[in-house]
Amino acid sequence: MLLEFFKWLAQDYGSFSVFNYISLRAVLAVITSLVVSFLLGPWFIKKLGHYSFGQYIRADGPEGHLVKSGTPTMGGGLILISVLISSLLWSDLTNNLVWLMIVVIVGFGFIGLLDDYSKIKNKKSDGLGALQKYLLQSFLGLGVAIYLLLSSTTPQETELLVPFFKDLSIPIGLTGFLVLTYIVIVGSSNAVNLTDGLDGLAIMPVVMVISALGIFAYLTGNSIFSSYLNIPYINGAGELTIFCAAIVGAGLGFLWFNAYPAEVFMGDLGSLSLGAVMGTLAVIVRQEIILMIMAGLFVVETLSVVLQVSYFRYTKKRYGAGKRIFLMAPLHHHYEKKGWKETQVVIRFWIITMMLVLIGLASLKIR
Repeated sequence: MLLEFFKWLAQDYGSFSVFNYISLRAVLAVITSLVVSFLLGPWFIKKLGHYSFGQYIRADGPEGHLVKSGTPTMGGGLILISVLISSLLWSDLTNNLVWLMIVVIVGFGFIGLLDDYSKIKNKKSDGLGALQKYLLQSFLGLGVAIYLLLSSTTPQETELLVPFFKDLSIPIGLTGFLVLTYIVIVGSSNAVNLTDGLDGLAIMPVVMVISALGIFAYLTGNSIFSSYLNIPYINGAGELTIFCAAIVGAGLGFLWFNAYPAEVFMGDLGSLSLGAVMGTLAVIVRQEIILMIMAGLFVVETLSVVLQVSYFRYTKKRYGAGKRIFLMAPLHHHYEKKGWKETQVVIRFWIITMMLVLIGLASLKIR
């Protein structure tokens, strides 16, 4: 919105043409979403408490978590509002990729909203049924995959890029692209959801990963930089830097209220939508493998749940009594059970994510 206004002003006052620069608008997007989060946060949290939108804690979880029962949830709504306001103000709204990201964050956010509301209505920690949630996510995930396939104009946009190797990409075909995109988007959505179990644990790694993906988007959308770095050029991808910047600002603003001891939880409304955004961005900039590296925390957390459930079912079927690999899954609860304080788990997982993100960014030159 503001971009079009400044373009109009630039016709008579040339100095306003500075707003055409993505870098400037990205900075303004961070500031805008951060300020919106700070201003709306206290009121938003108060309203969630007023309507009794409190979190229900699983009974078999760590004992120290029981005191968190009733803490306002669905705080992801604050993130979405901040992101949408900032993105609509500073993005080029003629760019289809911007609107695709808005559809993704709103669509998966709506699924999370239904899940959170179901938990509150039924007064238990389980929300929508697994099949219901999976079908809704699959509908959106496949829809995004089909759109990206139909809108692709070059073979590079549908090939699997192998990082750390020069000019190495794998043609995966139309079906392969659809399957890969679906897995990355839906998988990322659920991975962030599983990781969001401690105060501040999920939001900061999301901010780090999306910051890096914003850098990839900026470089991928620039024909000169993409040619120099030998990465695919994706027309229009640079504008997604603004959207990423808006999430960074909104995420940091939310962390102000979500830091230990949390005043609010993001809920599935936040985790499902942010995870899906992360996956969609990685697909657009052709960095699916790099996403697995940078988002290694989310990958490991998800694997810990899969391994725990699979091993328990296997041993129960074979020996009559289920056994566990971890003291508790997801992995962050395992370390809590081992005696780590919640803040220790969170900060150490942040440090690990920071290192993984730096490895991912290093792939731009190491090839």
